[in-house]
Amino acid sequence: MSENVVHLHKAPDGPTSRPVPLWVRSGRAVKAAVTHERTRSAGRAVVRHGLYTFNGGRIVARRAWDGRTGARYERMIRAAEAAGNLEAAEEWEERLSRFRAARHHRRMDLLHSPVDAAKGVAVGAGMSIGVLVALGVVLAINSGEVRDVVTPLSATIDFIALLVRIVQIVWGPAVTIGPFLALLALWAVGRQQQAAPHWALPANVRSGEGEPITPSIVVKALRDLGIPALRNAIKEMGDAGASMLGPITIAGCGVEVDVTLPSGVSTIEVQNRRRKLAENLTRHEHEVFITIPQAARTVRLWIADSGALDEPIGPSPLVTDETLTADYAKGKAPWGQDLRGDAAALSLYQRHLLITGLSNQGKTAALRALALWLALDRTVEFRIADLKGAGDWAMFDGLATVLIQGPTDDHVIEATEMIEDGVSEMERRLQAPPGTAFPPLILLVDEAQVAFMCPLVDADKRPYGGSKATSRYFMAARKIHNQGRAVNVLLWQGTQDPTDQNLPKLVREGAHTRAALALGTESQARMALGDKAVDGGAAPNLLRPGLDKGTVVVASDGIAIPAGQSSITVRTHYIDTDTATEVAERAKRMRDGVTTLRVIDRGEDRDPLADIHSVFGESPRLVTQDVLKRLTALNEDAYGRWTFADLRRVLDGTGAEPYKSDGRMVVARERLTRALANRDSDGSASAG
Repeated sequence: MSENVVHLHKAPDGPTSRPVPLWVRSGRAVKAAVTHERTRSAGRAVVRHGLYTFNGGRIVARRAWDGRTGARYERMIRAAEAAGNLEAAEEWEERLSRFRAARHHRRMDLLHSPVDAAKGVAVGAGMSIGVLVALGVVLAINSGEVRDVVTPLSATIDFIALLVRIVQIVWGPAVTIGPFLALLALWAVGRQQQAAPHWALPANVRSGEGEPITPSIVVKALRDLGIPALRNAIKEMGDAGASMLGPITIAGCGVEVDVTLPSGVSTIEVQNRRRKLAENLTRHEHEVFITIPQAARTVRLWIADSGALDEPIGPSPLVTDETLTADYAKGKAPWGQDLRGDAAALSLYQRHLLITGLSNQGKTAALRALALWLALDRTVEFRIADLKGAGDWAMFDGLATVLIQGPTDDHVIEATEMIEDGVSEMERRLQAPPGTAFPPLILLVDEAQVAFMCPLVDADKRPYGGSKATSRYFMAARKIHNQGRAVNVLLWQGTQDPTDQNLPKLVREGAHTRAALALGTESQARMALGDKAVDGGAAPNLLRPGLDKGTVVVASDGIAIPAGQSSITVRTHYIDTDTATEVAERAKRMRDGVTTLRVIDRGEDRDPLADIHSVFGESPRLVTQDVLKRLTALNEDAYGRWTFADLRRVLDGTGAEPYKSDGRMVVARERLTRALANRDSDGSASAG
């Protein structure tokens, strides 16, 4: 038997294990039972419902005390004084005086009320008996029975006796049940006010995810910001802390409320604690925006519904409305939605544009959406340089008169010359007679930081990039910023990850409309939008890279910005490349046909006849002046000084000589095509 016992306590291949004592096993069982989630939930429920009842009694008692005394008025006076609002304090003090006077009058009336009440009872009883006796007399006369005189009085006495018996029957159970009903009422009050510690509340309430925003929640969130002056002022206000708040109004996919800060608390202190405020409101940081309205010592909070900003907005009107057209001078581009959910439209009339952000945040798509809308105005000319060259602007082939696509230094040279040609056009327009109307010319450079960082220098030792007075790209951009808007020559630039090197100060400050997607630092936000916008609450550096793609913070007078604010946050419509191509095709159908000049490798031998043919594009014929302009845009070094005589010299004897049509000298593309075909066939025959 002992061998069996020893065998049972042996490990299969190890030393003998000692039995676990009973008290250890009992302790483990007790610990497991106590720490089990069901036990903890039950404990929280007991504490929660008990405190609902207890604190409900406190709330009812306080309400009763407030109703019988001037405590409410005194709290409001303290709150107004803490907020520095002396006018409100005087008003509440006057109300307190009126309340005390009315209360004194009621108390004085109580001295006379017992005598008045006794007289009233005696008179009422006498009158009631008299009425009943009179009624009995009427009954006796009608029936001829004298005893009917007391019948009404007897019936009334019987009815009173019945009521007394009913009360005697009900009184016992009512006394027994009454306290329980009172406790139930107190529990209901406490439950409605959630008058229990946070840890004892239900799980869905403890998480606070999506919790509705109420005045008490906002005041508590402000109290716990860690600003001593604000915390002390709210403690002094007590329940009157909500007097700091304006009305909480629904604003798009969230709510908006103005907070008047107490004396000694600055708006910048609240702005600098945006994350903590958001967490106190049970929101993520990106779901709370703080701006500065016109009122002094006031911050405006916009608090999104939980998760609402992660939902995509609807498609662009450019996609849904195929009849949509644009008007450069009077219209506004449908760019997206503001945080309220209202449509955000941007005026592009005579405004230089700069949009920047980190890489892959939707900069090109946001910039392209504006260009696509403006392309629906057939009077607008585009010259585009895409220094990324990934095909994001390929749909403008046939819309833009110049389209440069590529990231190399040669492409930067072409982009620089495109901007310089824009300067020449601007100067020509400035010298025109006063009152001359000019069609809009948009010079658009995407990934402009590539141009600013280009290390090449030209034959005159002038750098293409940089930010010095000798920099060709920089100086051309500055000239257009200085005078271009007056004659509708505008510069749009898109750039990423701005620094003083790849986005010089003078260039970024020359833009009338400045927009920023997600950025890395506040200093970059100041570069993108300016100090005024950032000091007013603009914070593109707090947008979430990757998650807030297409969300831009805009500082411009071309978009409706709420009064007192210096910027607005817009969630832009996303138009993918295929859809953008469809919109571009609609724009092309509105035009007579645009020949797009593309980059041609520099330094190669020129074929003048082939180059003349290439500038025609799809046009059947061109006036000779336009041919010379397009040749200059194609290669200024080769054709910049050409005259009509040079053009005729090349075309003489080819069968494609200029001829007069409608009083103007023109060149026909069909004749050029035959001339090139004949030349090539003659060359082949000679070689044979």
